Amino acid sequence: MSDSVKLAEIRFGTDGWRAVIAQDFTLANVERVAQAYADYLSSQISNQETEIGTEVGDAGLVIVGFDRRFLSEKFAERASGVLAGNNFRIAMFDEAVPTPLVSWAVREHGARGGVMITASHNPAEFNGFKIKAPFGGSAPPEITKEVEALVDRTEPRKAPFDRADTAAILSSSVESYRRQVSSFVDLEMMRGLHAEVIVDPMHGSGRQWVESFLGGGRVRVETIRAARDPLFGGVNPEPIDRNLAPLKNRVKERKALIGLATDGDADRIGAVNELGETMTMHEVVPLLLLHLARGRGMTGGVVRTFSQSVLTKRIAAAHNLPLHETPIGFKYVADLMLRENILLGAEESGGIGVAGHIPERDGILNSLLLLEAVMMAGKLPSEIVRDIHREFGEFYFGRRDNHMEVGLGQEFVASLAAKPPAQIAGYEVSGIETLDGTKLLFKDESWLLFRQSGTEPVLRIYAEATSVIKMNRLLDEGLKTVFSF
Repeated sequence: MSDSVKLAEIRFGTDGWRAVIAQDFTLANVERVAQAYADYLSSQISNQETEIGTEVGDAGLVIVGFDRRFLSEKFAERASGVLAGNNFRIAMFDEAVPTPLVSWAVREHGARGGVMITASHNPAEFNGFKIKAPFGGSAPPEITKEVEALVDRTEPRKAPFDRADTAAILSSSVESYRRQVSSFVDLEMMRGLHAEVIVDPMHGSGRQWVESFLGGGRVRVETIRAARDPLFGGVNPEPIDRNLAPLKNRVKERKALIGLATDGDADRIGAVNELGETMTMHEVVPLLLLHLARGRGMTGGVVRTFSQSVLTKRIAAAHNLPLHETPIGFKYVADLMLRENILLGAEESGGIGVAGHIPERDGILNSLLLLEAVMMAGKLPSEIVRDIHREFGEFYFGRRDNHMEVGLGQEFVASLAAKPPAQIAGYEVSGIETLDGTKLLFKDESWLLFRQSGTEPVLRIYAEATSVIKMNRLLDEGLKTVFSF
């Protein structure tokens, strides 16, 4: 490679390698990562090894997908060309698809692995390279570390690939994925109820997938922001409150039962209740867990990542379901789903995995599952949440994001762990946990967490408390603590 070409440092974060388009995320750098991945796959084949969790059926097949970000299809083509140049058979989707569909296709066909070109919920200027393992989920850290170590060991080798040769593979994956989702939820019941639902894919690759499952009945579904927009309407394609104004407004205008949102690559969900208020994952996840455990009578372990709700813990205990707590990142949830009987695993950012599906976040399936939970309860979403609070206690969640360079943010979090304050906003700190970031605990089970993002220069401050007032006070004081560092 010419010395004049900038060689970006390739580092895989929480879920894949992500960088700013045309700065570090370039065609040349995507080729470097694709070649490293090809070298990794080739070494696995030569050693006659199999990835975690499944047997590989077609050792030469790699599934490639992409989202709707700027030039995503071109980056996917370039990655596919490098993989083809290393003698892999490529099945590349010809349009933007949800990430869980790529994972599903990898597992269904016993492929060697998969690539998804996406930066998920990151700002529009980013793109990314996600690796999918044969078990049908994100590659675990031990794989991405090996790929990192192989970057620039070999010059990228490129070759043309024939899309027609693998078109039938992808077509069958779309059909089987639709059958899987349709069998998982009670579509007949949902279609038969008279209600209005608003769906918001946020201009991402969720497109009209959710709506497509609900046609032909009494339920009326409207999809907004379905067109491709690489700028995502000027907001990050992350389905949290500050980015969901169009969905909130449309739910109120139409007096809809619920609003459902997916992120840029449709593996995460968000929701808006009938009042046009954003539901946090500290409401959605307990609601889904209660639906599966009590409504469906399902059993299994529950995985709660470090920033998830106290309510999830209490509901699991009430139903005698084993509880596991992990660092933040769905890779930890997926690892447990591969090794144990896990009913539900969730993270605060909207990634949810459920028993009977792939060990992967799936915004399409979980949107429909949430709708099923609400419709089966026969109550409005806000009423269901109030019922949960009455039974398991009131807890309210909030999050603030503060721009901070990764190194400085990590230094702040470490200093807070080494010397935690005796009190925050007048509330006595009763304990501290450092599983992932620094979490300050209070006597009533309220908590305040400081954590540096693993994918972008953002220090996140999370709080869950027994009242909205206390939650906001904790967040305000948390920000002051950061600013004074």
